[in-house]
Amino acid sequence: MNRLVYILAVFVVLLNSCEYIVSDSTQNATNSETLVASVGNSYLFEADIANLIEPGMSAEDSTSITTQYVRNWIKKELLVKEATSNVRIDQSEIERKVEDYRYTLLAYEYQKIRVQQLLDTVVTEQEILDYYENNQANFALRQNIIRGRYLKVNQEAPKKADIRRWIKSPRPQDLDALKDYAFQFANNYSLEDSTWLRFDDITKNSPFSTIVNKIQFLKTTQYTEETDSLYLYLLKIDDYKISEEISPLEFVKGDIRNIILNKRKVELAKSLENEVFQNAKENEDYKIYR
Repeated sequence: MNRLVYILAVFVVLLNSCEYIVSDSTQNATNSETLVASVGNSYLFEADIANLIEPGMSAEDSTSITTQYVRNWIKKELLVKEATSNVRIDQSEIERKVEDYRYTLLAYEYQKIRVQQLLDTVVTEQEILDYYENNQANFALRQNIIRGRYLKVNQEAPKKADIRRWIKSPRPQDLDALKDYAFQFANNYSLEDSTWLRFDDITKNSPFSTIVNKIQFLKTTQYTEETDSLYLYLLKIDDYKISEEISPLEFVKGDIRNIILNKRKVELAKSLENEVFQNAKENEDYKIYR
């Protein structure tokens, strides 16, 4: 709280020429909370900006964030004040839209709560497979992807002969040794060779990222190395898929699960709406007069 008081004091000094900073007499009139600024009959209180300051934030950053927030609040309130006084704006229409939005927001929040309570979040492997097989046209790749191993190490790193052997080896113990090595010495690595990854992501900031014909490179490369002035880059490719091909199921499994869950949410929301309407009809909770 001391920091907030300090920041408010600094803010007042920074904006002491602004006519919307509240005077002592205005603060005394509230008798409840400390005012920071006002525009007409709209007031900004100290409590409204207290949560802007996070623990560990420097006084300079806190002051900057608070100052900007108050400036933006004043600008917004001034614009609203100006719009309210504009006779060309239909205030009744604004109120109608606000009320419509309020009803929409209330209905949405209620539906969201009920859907969360009723949603079955279990998606079976068979459901995922069925959706994948029935919608393969929707899963064309937009990028080249690979399964394999990638390692970036300093030119001065030890055991380079070993890592060349380990990265090519199918033996689990060699993969374990490579993972231990990567944890200690690698600047960047990806060793989960059962996982499909975007080629551009895995080779970002490496000489492989500058390859002109990446499709040809993928078709003709199983293992390769590159160097620059600082690092050695090792890449082993076990499998690949090029853009426009159908994505492997494993690569889109998470996306399919989310699609299925979203479809369930939509269906639950519609069902809930119909249920509420049917119950109201049976209970005669509404009337139609024409």
